[in-house]
Amino acid sequence: MVLFPDFLLLDMAGPMEVFSIANRYLKPDDHYVLSTIGTQTGPLRASNGVSVQADLHIDQACGGFDLLLVPGGPGAYNERHPPLLDWLKHNVSRSRGFGSICTGAFVLGHAGLLDGYRVTTHWHYTERLIKAFPNTSVQTDRIYVQDRNLITSGGVTAGIDLALAVVAQDHGKKVAQDVAKVLLVVMKRQGGQAQFSPLMAAVAPQETAITRVQNHVLEHLDESFGIERMAALAAMSPRHFARVFAREVGMTPMEFLQSARIDCARNLLETTELPLKTVAFKSGFGSVRHMRFLFGEKLGLTPTQYREQFS
Repeated sequence: MVLFPDFLLLDMAGPMEVFSIANRYLKPDDHYVLSTIGTQTGPLRASNGVSVQADLHIDQACGGFDLLLVPGGPGAYNERHPPLLDWLKHNVSRSRGFGSICTGAFVLGHAGLLDGYRVTTHWHYTERLIKAFPNTSVQTDRIYVQDRNLITSGGVTAGIDLALAVVAQDHGKKVAQDVAKVLLVVMKRQGGQAQFSPLMAAVAPQETAITRVQNHVLEHLDESFGIERMAALAAMSPRHFARVFAREVGMTPMEFLQSARIDCARNLLETTELPLKTVAFKSGFGSVRHMRFLFGEKLGLTPTQYREQFS
């Protein structure tokens, strides 16, 4: 695990605990050998203020690794670390596998190691990763993604999912299940990262015909809306409205409406004990059946499963 100033401690500790606990179930010859490699001598301060002393400085660490991992944190997406980037370029090619936890993908990207790969990162930073590295295929709703010799995970605790997947590949599903039980986590989560992220971005503060329509829709989600009605609210023709809306908002009017309704339902499921029928009505779905279908399609969970996990 490669460490740098302002890394996220849980990105490091979560996966390393998985591999450490796996050693309890493995023969000594099969044990994982864990080591930390730092970009500076002396303690490295994590983003939460805790300091960690790396086992080796990058200048001392050479030779191939079975798996080379990079954690995320503010130091991964706000800073560049030229010596680390050069070191990664050299050592990734000499390792069997490499990967990142959370926003550690930005470090790999800046080292030129993501081109042509499918990857993921924390849901809050997927759009930023897409813009920064256009030659990379960013999977926005995956907990972790393995593409050939590269494995990347979503945000923070998804690093545990990544490590469990590695253990399962290395030593079988039974060992990985035993480790998951010790950590009180599930082997395979229901749904992807979409269940944690809002589907709809905040409405822009500028007063425009489009934002007026957006705000009106959000205030009347229990009513029926179609392109014609929304276009009339904007005083535009349906075709022109759809074109302008998509350009300004980044999604079609109907995608916006659907996302707004799902986010409204999610909020009600998290904060109230209203019956599903009432949640569906207040969110504008019309029926529990329709709400359940869209939850499954967009979040990979039923409304009931969502309420159980997040309320």
